[in-house]
Amino acid sequence: MDAEPRADVARHRDHGASLARFAGRILVVCPRCGGRALVIPRPGLADPRHFSELLFQPRRLACQGCGAVDDRKPEVRGAGLVGAVLGGSQDPFFQQPLWLQTRCVGQTLWAYNEEHIDELSAYVGAHLRERGGMRPTRAMFARLPAWIKRSDNRLAVLAGLETLRALAQRTAPADRSDAAHERGDRPQAHRSMYFRGGPYGS
Repeated sequence: MDAEPRADVARHRDHGASLARFAGRILVVCPRCGGRALVIPRPGLADPRHFSELLFQPRRLACQGCGAVDDRKPEVRGAGLVGAVLGGSQDPFFQQPLWLQTRCVGQTLWAYNEEHIDELSAYVGAHLRERGGMRPTRAMFARLPAWIKRSDNRLAVLAGLETLRALAQRTAPADRSDAAHERGDRPQAHRSMYFRGGPYGS
């Protein structure tokens, strides 16, 4: 899986995109065969108006390798739906290990899908990082761990992202990253609720 890291991006401007932007399609380890499976919104749903709505949609896990299929609905609490908690090396809907994860500078580097890898590569490879005018509270780049942002880790993290990029093209159980066998990187317990008027933090 070795590849040359991308270091051709000189400038990156953070426009405040959240991790939810990448939650529409998540590559995970299949719970049945251990190969690559896909977690997506349940087919037939209307396209969300906002990325945050992806956290409240019914989900389907499907594996082309063994044919496994599983459906999940969001938790209902009172008059609202409880949103998924993003972050960490497990899928937030089925709690399966992410397919795209690898060890990097003693940590676990992970991504949801290829687009997520591209965005992380653009950020990490930039020698000049600019923050847009949006509040960074839920912005993905503002919430990245410090070890990813450190300039002395740039080449190692870029190489790790290229490992993930190559892993995204593989599907067999034998191709599973050894980092995907561990389940210690969990997100903080932050829940959000979705009422008729829209999503709100609880």
